[in-house]
Amino acid sequence: MSAPDKAEVKTYLLQLQDAICRALQAEDGAAAFAEDSWERPAGGGGRSRVIAEGAVIEKGGVNFSHVFGDALPASATAQRPQLAGRSFEAMGVSLVIHPHNPYVPTSHANVRFFIAEKAGEAPVWWFGGGYDLTPYYANREDCIAWHKTAQRACAPFGDDIYPRFKKWCDDYFYLKHRQEARGVGGLFFDDFNELDFDRSFALMRAVGDSYIPAYLPIVARRKETPYGERERQFQLYRRGRYVEFNLVYDRGTLFGLQTGGRTESILMSLPPLVRWQYDWQPQPGSAEAQLTEKFLPHQDWV
Repeated sequence: MSAPDKAEVKTYLLQLQDAICRALQAEDGAAAFAEDSWERPAGGGGRSRVIAEGAVIEKGGVNFSHVFGDALPASATAQRPQLAGRSFEAMGVSLVIHPHNPYVPTSHANVRFFIAEKAGEAPVWWFGGGYDLTPYYANREDCIAWHKTAQRACAPFGDDIYPRFKKWCDDYFYLKHRQEARGVGGLFFDDFNELDFDRSFALMRAVGDSYIPAYLPIVARRKETPYGERERQFQLYRRGRYVEFNLVYDRGTLFGLQTGGRTESILMSLPPLVRWQYDWQPQPGSAEAQLTEKFLPHQDWV
C-alpha cells in the first residue's frame, strides 16, 4: 500500500482553491474574491476567500484550511475511539455559493484529508468530500446534468462508487426534523481509505476537479432568468433550510468549532439573507410546491 503524502495533498488543495476561485470569478464577471489568511492558535491555519454582491453571486466562499494538534475533539473520537491519544492533521477545501437569482441553485462542495498518527503505529488516514445542489426553482435538465457529471467523475474507480456516494449524499443532507432533503443531492463520502493512498487520493481529486464542470453550466443557463419579489421571498425562505442543516447536523461545522477553528470561516457557508415564516405552505400546484413534491424526494437522476 502506498504511504500517505501529506505535502502532495496540501499542494493539490491549494491549487484546487485557486482554480475554483478563478472559474467562479470569471463567471460572475463583476466581483472579485477577497482573501483573508488566518492562523489557529493550537496549530495550523488557512486562507478564506469570499466573494459578495457580484453580478451573479450574492455571497460565496471558497476556503482552504490545514489544522493540526495533539488530540482530537469529541466529534472525531465518538465514532472512532481508536483515534484517542493520536495527533492529527486535517486539511481541505470547502465552498458554498449563494447566487442572487432564485433560478440558479445554491451549491456546496468539499474535499478533505485526515490523518492521525502515533509513534510506533501505522497512521490512520482517510479522504472525504463531495458536492450537492440546492435548487429553489428546480429544473430537471439541471439535476440530470449535475448527476451525470458526478457519475463520470466516479466511473474510473468502480461501477459501485457513484451509486454508493449518491445514496450517502441523499442520506446525509437530510433534515430529519423536517423529513425533507436539503436539495437534490450529488456525492458524499467520508472515512474513505478502502483503496490504497494513491487511488483514494485520485478519487478525491476527481471529485474536486469535477465540481466546476458540474455547476457552471447550470449557472450559465439560469443566471439571466427573469424573477420578481415572489421568487426572491421563496428563495430566502428555502435558504432557512440550508441554515438549519448546517447548524444542526453538519459534521464539518461541528468539527471546525470543536477544534477551535476560525468561526468566521466555518460559518461563511451561511447565506447573507434568509427568512423563516411560521407554518408557511405553498399554493397547491404552484412552482414553489413542485420543489418539495417533485424534486426533493430521493430519486435516480441518471
